Amino acid sequence: MPATKHLLLVEDDPDIAKILADNLREEGYRVDVIADGDAALAAIAANHYDILLLDVMLPGVDGLEICRRVRAGQVYTPIIIVSSKSSDVQRVVGLEIGADDYIAKPFSLAEVVARVRALLRRAAALNRSAAEQSTSVIVTQGLRIDAQSRTVVLDGQSVTLTAREFDLLNFFARHPGRMLTRLELLNQVWGYSHDGYEHTVNSHINRLRAKIEADPANPTRILTVWGLGYKFAGPEDSAE
Repeated sequence: MPATKHLLLVEDDPDIAKILADNLREEGYRVDVIADGDAALAAIAANHYDILLLDVMLPGVDGLEICRRVRAGQVYTPIIIVSSKSSDVQRVVGLEIGADDYIAKPFSLAEVVARVRALLRRAAALNRSAAEQSTSVIVTQGLRIDAQSRTVVLDGQSVTLTAREFDLLNFFARHPGRMLTRLELLNQVWGYSHDGYEHTVNSHINRLRAKIEADPANPTRILTVWGLGYKFAGPEDSAE
């Protein structure tokens, strides 16, 4: 494993932090350890991390709020939530706000390492896919989507999207008229598939519609295929 991968571990339990950090360093990763949410946000702003491991309960800003703030930006960084709260509700909340994976305490060190490796592989695959599309600009339905600059213009006005919202819109626009299930969108845009967590797709689509639809309640671009999933309107779809 290349030693250049830079991880940030945000954990306020010194024993857990030491065990995790030591184990990850043995695997060849460079690991920064921070115990405070506010300090973590400052470190994220000052450094490029390949992955973030965030405990939920932290002094200052909690791990979920850190995740929200990172996802509100336009740079995608893989995030794993590590928490003693293992309920399905907590997992769904973590995934809905943009976490890529969720590990419940107590955990095995081998599991954490495996999850980190898998997430880094998925992120690399998504980056390769984005690079392959980087020369392509899509112009459709009043939208101009530039994959290289990761910018979107709607009817001449710039639209501010989070990194995940851009990836979702870009994927939709490259497959006009094709019905896409929530699980397929999770796999293609998020890079993973978790049965039962498809609701996070709904949340992101609702936020995306609010930014690109004249009437989000009656969308003309990202359409709902009832009982199946969604599709980006193609030539055969008449605007309502």
